[in-house]
Amino acid sequence: MKYKLEGLLGQALEVLKSEGILDRELAPKINIERARDSQHGDFATNLAMTLAKAAKSNPRQLADKIVAAIPADAAINKIEIAGPGFINFFINPDTQFEIIKQIHDAGREFGLSRVGVGKKVQVEFVSANPTGPLHVGHGRGAAYGSAVADLLEAAGFDVEREYYVNDAGRQMDILATSIWLRYLEECGEIVPFPSNGYRGEYVREIAFKLYKSAENEYRRPAELVLEDIPADEPQGGDKEKHIDGLIERAKTLLGYTQYRDLFQAGLNEILEDIKIDLEEFGVSYQHWFSERLLMDDGSIKKALKRLEDGGHLYEKDGATWFSSSKLGDEKDRVVVRDNGQTTYFASDIAYHMNKLDRGFDEIINIWGADHHGYIPRVRAAMQALGADESKLKVLLVQFAVLYRGAEKVQMSTRSGEFITLRQLRNEVGKDAARFFYVMRKSEQHMDFDLKLATSRSNENPVYYVQYAHARVCSVFRQLDEKGWERNHLLGMANLNLLNEEHETALMTTLSKYPEMLERAALQHEPHQLIHYLRELANQFHTYYNAHQFLVEEDGLRDARLNLIAAVRQVLDNGLTLLKINTPEAM
Repeated sequence: MKYKLEGLLGQALEVLKSEGILDRELAPKINIERARDSQHGDFATNLAMTLAKAAKSNPRQLADKIVAAIPADAAINKIEIAGPGFINFFINPDTQFEIIKQIHDAGREFGLSRVGVGKKVQVEFVSANPTGPLHVGHGRGAAYGSAVADLLEAAGFDVEREYYVNDAGRQMDILATSIWLRYLEECGEIVPFPSNGYRGEYVREIAFKLYKSAENEYRRPAELVLEDIPADEPQGGDKEKHIDGLIERAKTLLGYTQYRDLFQAGLNEILEDIKIDLEEFGVSYQHWFSERLLMDDGSIKKALKRLEDGGHLYEKDGATWFSSSKLGDEKDRVVVRDNGQTTYFASDIAYHMNKLDRGFDEIINIWGADHHGYIPRVRAAMQALGADESKLKVLLVQFAVLYRGAEKVQMSTRSGEFITLRQLRNEVGKDAARFFYVMRKSEQHMDFDLKLATSRSNENPVYYVQYAHARVCSVFRQLDEKGWERNHLLGMANLNLLNEEHETALMTTLSKYPEMLERAALQHEPHQLIHYLRELANQFHTYYNAHQFLVEEDGLRDARLNLIAAVRQVLDNGLTLLKINTPEAM
């Protein structure tokens, strides 16, 4: 109905343009909202107030002219002007039945929009360092990013999902060195493990595989490994200098080729595990982008040259700085260290230049909330590169906090003390995990209740919604058991019999699905879909408990069956969009 009203108002504006009341070049956004109070109708628009200045007219007088130019339509009972110039629409009650026909005709396509057609969007999400398995904190970003991308696709956008693989830099060197030290243990060398190394069991597993395949190929004597290495923190030393010393020793003793092979072996194992984990969680990508590619193909040098040519770089204390403070950042940033090594930020500048060069209309980065302070420097870099920084949208996600009873579960990839996404999925299931992760706004704090997520009760929101779908299916099984047949056409011819309060509420909620879906996509808020599905499920359960569907009267029975079949279709469409199963029995 909103789209119908937008069309009618659009026709009215064309009439006013032809009469010279409005400029022919004017292309206003027509905003239709559902009325909060039924006394003010069903829908309202503030169009007259937004156009009053352009029309050089009093808003109420302009509203009169707009209403006079609206074509007659059987769907509208009356139109009123209220307050300073609101136009209120009262809809013919008989039109409420149209939504059932629309849902049955459209099926899985119901609710899809074309608002984004012709626009290319990139959504980059998760992008966790490949230094260990994904944990429950990463899971929220995965579920949220996947849902945002899928919603945008449902709204007609051409969406490319991307994972940025941080396969360069110090953390990866720490991982490679941790694997090597565990490998040396397998060889029988006694080497104290650094306090700043990666301690997870997965590191031991990778080292064991390496030992089985390479035997003593990478073995070096412990005394050579530890010779003149700065002391670790527990021995009164510096843990950072200690691990850096071990990294350099690994590179020296192994040489370029062997160190690279060991490094790649660790990266491949973890990255493959991440890919499998995400696929099993219902998350897929069109592109996995390697940070090392930016170094290998000269992209970082190219990006820095562009900044230099624009006068955005300067030298200080032997390092090269980006004058980002002139472009909205709180301070300037180092892009090349005094030892000649480029920084992580330099890679990020090159990465965003690469994104821009690929021609996306919008670039969406989904980052952890701890990256909030990183946003101004990236926007500054985009401005310095000569790009439209408004193309960049950064959405922040708070990490979920997992509780086991009253005890908070501590998570640290370095120490190896964390609950993996796979463990969470095995415990509560993919459906519950994805549903719970996107129940709230992404930037809101979230405590993950394991007990609730696994309960088979109405208090468990995903169970409650899935149960509504299963209940509709059970009604149709009961129909078959009685030996009755549903007459779809008879039901459509008797929709006017659906005059119970519960039925009217359901039809109203069903009619909101397309506009809600489009709004959720444009606002990047999948929790709106979750809230809608919970409301629809609640209304259905209430209807189910209050009325019999398989009544003796054929017309009423088939009308009600058509209504609940429409409910089932919308539940299926919404849950499927969220990559959540729709069971037929529970």
